[in-house]
Amino acid sequence: MSQPTRIAVTPGDGIGPEVVDEAVRCLEALRDQLGLALEWTRFPWPSHAWHQQHGETMPFDALAQLRAYDAILLGALGDPGPLDDPNRYLLPDSVSLAPLLQMRKGFDQWVCERPARLLPGARQFLADARARDIDMLVIRENSEGEYVGQGGRLRQGTPEEVATQMEVFTRRATDRIIRYGFDQARERALQRASAGTPRQFTNLDGSTCESQVCLVTKRNALRYWGDMYSEAFAEIAEEYPDVATHHELVDAACMKFVQSPWHFDVVVASNLQGDILTDLAAVLSGGMGVAPSCNLNPTDPNLPSMFEPTHGSAPDIAGKGLADPTAMLFTTARMLIWLGRRDPALLRAGNQLYDAVAADLAEHGGERRQTRAIGDSVLGRLG
Repeated sequence: MSQPTRIAVTPGDGIGPEVVDEAVRCLEALRDQLGLALEWTRFPWPSHAWHQQHGETMPFDALAQLRAYDAILLGALGDPGPLDDPNRYLLPDSVSLAPLLQMRKGFDQWVCERPARLLPGARQFLADARARDIDMLVIRENSEGEYVGQGGRLRQGTPEEVATQMEVFTRRATDRIIRYGFDQARERALQRASAGTPRQFTNLDGSTCESQVCLVTKRNALRYWGDMYSEAFAEIAEEYPDVATHHELVDAACMKFVQSPWHFDVVVASNLQGDILTDLAAVLSGGMGVAPSCNLNPTDPNLPSMFEPTHGSAPDIAGKGLADPTAMLFTTARMLIWLGRRDPALLRAGNQLYDAVAADLAEHGGERRQTRAIGDSVLGRLG
């Protein structure tokens, strides 16, 4: 018998444990129904509670423990709430969110991938009827750039204080994230062709292609890495003549995400700029409460990828049973689909869960329901 796929479940803070509970219930149902070779372990860290007890957000050997798993399913990190408790144990964001960067860097999760598709039932924030056709994939370079964490503070706390924050970009990381973007564009075109829903994108020369990659930089002000990204993009694009290309400065990209998001297919951006664009794309696709997120290592199957919803710990509703688990459930579906690269049964389970969550959203979108009620509804659709 083959080895089971192992998931490290890290509920975290605030509403994290509440939405993770619903994800685990769905995993249990799918495992029992489909006979999946799937198991998981629940960890009480990283979290505020663990820090309060141990003086650290997670154990010193946390990454060594997590390395033994095939994937990490993370609930949320940050303010644990409730907000009406002024004496709650509260850590600075730089401490409570540090495990995210440690896991991303420690396991070389160099792709942050966030789909933005406006599904039936999701809230449409843009009035233009064409917003119903939003279907883009934002790919964020996740290993270096603006979040590399190099710098410091000199003469801290004095009027003469100096803070430095370095950005570090390498050609290796630049090439691999851009090439990944082109590969995903091709794959999306194939999926649309198979479904009978092709799209057309126009190049500057007037030619058309069935997929597109948009590179986002700020090369007019951040010249050195912006030029390197642009040069790498142009070189790699020659290998993909079937994929349309264009470039946007990040401020223009933000405007066009709002003005005409239906014109985008795959978007590739640096760590910080991608961070901002992915959150904007999440809102365009219905809000943070329905948007999944993936931190992937596509090149090393021996290292776990991490899956988390885009929303935070929502301290205003923590512990009240009001958290919407939809984003967490979509994230869990994407995790199973990712793991399905090695086990087709997990791929089928991921698609089944995705369809169940999408059907629940289509029927009940806009309703205010309890966390458990949403979980029950999705479970009922799993068969």
